[in-house]
Amino acid sequence: MNYARFLTAVSAARKPSPIRILTELQQRSPPSLISLAGGAPNPNTFPFQSASIKVKNGQTVSFDEAAMKRALQYSASNGIPELLTWMKNLQKNLHNPPTASYTSENGQMDMCVTTGSQEGLCKVFEMLVNPGDNVLLDAPTYSGTLAALQPLGCNLINVPSDQHGMIPAALKEVLSRWDPSEVHKPGSTAPKVLYTIPNGGNPTGASMTTQRKKEVYELARQYDMLIIEDDPYYFLQFDKPWAPTFLSMDVDGRIIRTDSFSKILSSGLRIGFVTGPKPLVDRVVLHIQASTMHTSTFTQLMVSQLLHSWGQEGFLQHIDRVIEFYRGQRDAMISSADKWLKGLWTEWHSPSAGMFLWIKLKGIADTQQLIMQKALEKEVLLVPGGVFMINSSDPCPYVRAAFSLSTPEQIDEAFRRLSSLIKEAL
Repeated sequence: MNYARFLTAVSAARKPSPIRILTELQQRSPPSLISLAGGAPNPNTFPFQSASIKVKNGQTVSFDEAAMKRALQYSASNGIPELLTWMKNLQKNLHNPPTASYTSENGQMDMCVTTGSQEGLCKVFEMLVNPGDNVLLDAPTYSGTLAALQPLGCNLINVPSDQHGMIPAALKEVLSRWDPSEVHKPGSTAPKVLYTIPNGGNPTGASMTTQRKKEVYELARQYDMLIIEDDPYYFLQFDKPWAPTFLSMDVDGRIIRTDSFSKILSSGLRIGFVTGPKPLVDRVVLHIQASTMHTSTFTQLMVSQLLHSWGQEGFLQHIDRVIEFYRGQRDAMISSADKWLKGLWTEWHSPSAGMFLWIKLKGIADTQQLIMQKALEKEVLLVPGGVFMINSSDPCPYVRAAFSLSTPEQIDEAFRRLSSLIKEAL
């Protein structure tokens, strides 16, 4: 694939930082090397000496004095080597990407660590989206994605979706205004980027079926588009086997995938990953070099130590426990919805992944005022659906309810309050 055609002028102009290259060279060198090159501070001047973090299973993640010096120092922009190696092995085992065996020029699978998957997304958009570009996504979608894309001056084109995610026939219809044979011609306005959340979408809870993914991928091949597979809820799929990913189908090297540890290890540690063709991952790293420089070395080492002690089997056992919790929360919310909201002109679909229930209040044209004013008076808070739409000022009859933090009893009481609110509004 010709990856250069996808890059923005800003991204194409990015050059590797000479200082960052020297830092990474030094970290790979033997201890006998005397370096006067780096501008790193002397860790002996830092006030922190050691750390010991107790894990719930009784294990301890420990930093002695030497490890602490490394944890508090600058590190490589693409991530610390031992965490990257562990994650690459996990991606290969989970997704078996065809690109794993490709040459780097042909889109060999590569990865980098990002400060949460949100940073990865922002860097990917900065790399790929020019002002005036047409970008495809299935709204309603994650408000953080809209916040990152809209200031870039691109045209966001909505592809209709339902509880099973993006609808391939609708995507085909949207794309029919362009001729696939002309997408490489200078001045073509054909979209080069398609964005989707394939599992437990935020806010809808929708998960794309395998068949739909295959059809969407074929359309991406036909129109030579890149697919951004934003999958922070991949590890919160309630039913096994887990759905095959776009990455697992990627014979061309056209998938850029973002993963997150926020929902399964910690949202505050800010660790995410970008997986994709090496020429594009290398480019994302250049954007990181010029901004955050790298994700916190301390949090990377802490997570890496935990993952190495668990092994893949221990990690997946932890995931199973997390899924069990969220499945119970989902069931509690569906039970309360059935109890309080049925017969009130409401509609919802039980999500098979994620943290959210997307509820349509069919008798209410726009939920903004209902939630932001009247719901607060009844001491129940949900998110009005408009914030997840491309044009947030358009009337929207939906609300998003999250089942991650509240107890089943709180969820039940919240839906009782919501039902009385809806009755008043109707």
